Amino acid sequence: MTGLGWPSIIRLGLVQSAIGAIVVLMTSTLNRIMVVEYGLAATVPAGFVAWHYAVQLSRARWGHGSDGGSRRTPWIAGGMAVLAVGALLATVATTRLAGSPAFGVALAVVAFALIGVGVGAAGTSLLALLASRVAPARRAAAAAITWIMMIVGFIVTTAIAGKLLDPFSPDRLLAVVTGVVVIAFIVSLVGIVGIERRDAMPTSTRPAIPFAVALAEIWSDPQARRFTAFVAVSMLAYSAQELILEPFAGLLFGFTPGESTSLAALQHGGALVGMIAAGVAGNAFSGRAGWMRGWTIAGCIGSAAALGVLAFAATAGPAFPLRPTVFVLGLANGVFAVAAIGSMMGLAGGGGAGREGVRMGVWGAAQAIAFAVGGFVGAAGIDVGRRLFGSTPDAFVAVFAAEAAVFLIAAVLAARIDTQVSVRSPRLNPSFAKG
Repeated sequence: MTGLGWPSIIRLGLVQSAIGAIVVLMTSTLNRIMVVEYGLAATVPAGFVAWHYAVQLSRARWGHGSDGGSRRTPWIAGGMAVLAVGALLATVATTRLAGSPAFGVALAVVAFALIGVGVGAAGTSLLALLASRVAPARRAAAAAITWIMMIVGFIVTTAIAGKLLDPFSPDRLLAVVTGVVVIAFIVSLVGIVGIERRDAMPTSTRPAIPFAVALAEIWSDPQARRFTAFVAVSMLAYSAQELILEPFAGLLFGFTPGESTSLAALQHGGALVGMIAAGVAGNAFSGRAGWMRGWTIAGCIGSAAALGVLAFAATAGPAFPLRPTVFVLGLANGVFAVAAIGSMMGLAGGGGAGREGVRMGVWGAAQAIAFAVGGFVGAAGIDVGRRLFGSTPDAFVAVFAAEAAVFLIAAVLAARIDTQVSVRSPRLNPSFAKG
């Protein structure tokens, strides 16, 4: 089998960019509007976002399904269609929360469930396609390219949406999101059409097995278990700040919706720089043992340091240089993300042909659990902290400090992962496989 060339990898990056463009508005912009413009408790949008991540526990099942087919692109296209519908319904639900709260909440529950299904099906199948079709020497660079393009999608979407959303109105919000969703769906189709050809697909020499047995294969591998733990802890730390950063800027620094959305663009710009640096390093040092692990650890430690500075910023007030700090946080996040995704692709490919989807699904499910818990706990921590301390700045200090500590734990876990090992699932007992 000939691995995917750079043009094909870039095209698949367009799909990742499209997914990110839609999701960033759902988890960041809608969250801020519910909290600041509509005055809802931070736990309300956090609950919706947590629900969409809970639905993504099905990622392993989606991955196993794509493993059993001749092509993965139908799973990607179908997932994008579901994601698009869910995003539009979530926006309508947001605009109805003030006037018809019961209807708005019910519609949001359905909408965020669709978003979770769409991201799970499209995202897992996309990563599995990359893991199965990209040569090992190119995996780190491929991870960097696809994630860089996702961040570009974040930046372009949040920057343009930030300008178009001011002055805020429900109709303006719906128009902006509709435009983003339509463009993103078209871009995703451009990215996947013709990318797979039946005669170019890798052929698995391993028999198809039931879903439960595939999971057992993965969990019997020590490296897979360690990596699952790292994904869960690192994503817990990352996600806990995702839903509170824009409210933080609005509540303590007086940012408007457009300004706080642009702040998110700045954070993603920092992540872009970090990803480029990690991708270049991966191409230069791919033959050196442990480079991915070292960059992952460095990214986790850098993220912890930036969160510590944000905790100080909460007490320093509006005069503090918030934008540079957020940029550095994004930079560190980008370094650890690309190194970790490069490791993930290598470990998934190490399971053998026909198992990439379910492996990516397991790690995607671990990420989803972490995001569901992290996003909700981070937002709930602000609400609880404001009541407990009687101070909004002190609440943000406590949450940012806790996130920094969890990132340091993730760095310790990353040090225990041997990314140079060629991971192979152990041979199953035939009687167990039949059961």
